[in-house]
Amino acid sequence: MTTIMILLGVGLMAGILSGMVGVGGGIIIVPALVYFMAMSQHQAQGTSLAVLLLPVGIFAVMNYYKAGFVDVRSTLIIASTFLIGGFIGSKIAIAIDQNMVKKIFGVVLLLVAFKMILGK
Repeated sequence: MTTIMILLGVGLMAGILSGMVGVGGGIIIVPALVYFMAMSQHQAQGTSLAVLLLPVGIFAVMNYYKAGFVDVRSTLIIASTFLIGGFIGSKIAIAIDQNMVKKIFGVVLLLVAFKMILGK
């Protein structure tokens, strides 16, 4: 029961943050699964991708689209290259040690955080 409650909380928080600021998958789900569910970095990343595989954000996207905040052309271009990049990235991540993947993930989070906090 505790596991289910943790997973429900992770999903809810990721959904709320995704709807609010456009993040949730990697930034919320992956660390939560690693630290609260004791998953390996590989397991957490694979699980996060599986969650995002389904149209979990459809209602949030509908709200943004209705308000005129979705650039459909950009979405289609990014999505098509995201497919290719996701395939390549997953091959690389699976081939290297999970501790190295965890460190790369952490550095990416730090870089994004510093840029957002200190950038213009």
